[in-house]
Amino acid sequence: MSNLVEVANLHKSFRSGNERLDILVDLNLTVRKGGMVAVTGASGSGKSTFLHLVGGMDRPDSGRIVIAGQDLGKLNKAELARFRNRHVGFVFQFHHLLPEFSAVENVMFPLLLRGMPRSEALSSARKLLEEVSLKDRADHRPGELSGGEQQRVAVARALAGSPSLLLADEPTGNLDVHSAEAIHRLLIEIHSTHDLTSIIVTHNPRLAHLCDVEYRMTGGRLVAAGEVRMEP
Repeated sequence: MSNLVEVANLHKSFRSGNERLDILVDLNLTVRKGGMVAVTGASGSGKSTFLHLVGGMDRPDSGRIVIAGQDLGKLNKAELARFRNRHVGFVFQFHHLLPEFSAVENVMFPLLLRGMPRSEALSSARKLLEEVSLKDRADHRPGELSGGEQQRVAVARALAGSPSLLLADEPTGNLDVHSAEAIHRLLIEIHSTHDLTSIIVTHNPRLAHLCDVEYRMTGGRLVAAGEVRMEP
């Protein structure tokens, strides 16, 4: 099976005063199409930085990132934005929903950015909210939803553009145990039903063990923890 994600010799550093902090050092990773990968590690180890680079939200100092055959380093800023919108779905710990808009309007935005007619975008967004069990909450604003419901809206929004790659950064880190388990099940379900390739950064061992392969970020590199899949 072909690889959807290929990361080679990735390096990223930041300046802190006169010092250079090396966050990622010669990092390598391949993820097969349809794979579900967990990335764990201590806070500040570079997990989120890595995810932002893979998603084209930031650029590395050096190294190569290829997603679905596209070398991200060869894209300019506008091309990179279009690539993200069409191929990558993001779910963050803090959902980043627009508070003044309803759930369905939040899910519609990626589709409207792609130029989809409003009526078609609305229909698609309502179907996605039904898929994440929020059909009856579609017209509620984020402030009227629970934390778990808000994260479900974020998942639906990530799916709106029919991405091939799903990137999730601590998707259950801000939820209670019951809500976190529900999001775990949802991520496993949509990974299969939407034919996704997924990379999930998490501190939650239960969610990590549900993935095909688990890696730990240490010393700026990813160290494989082996084949660890469990039954949900």
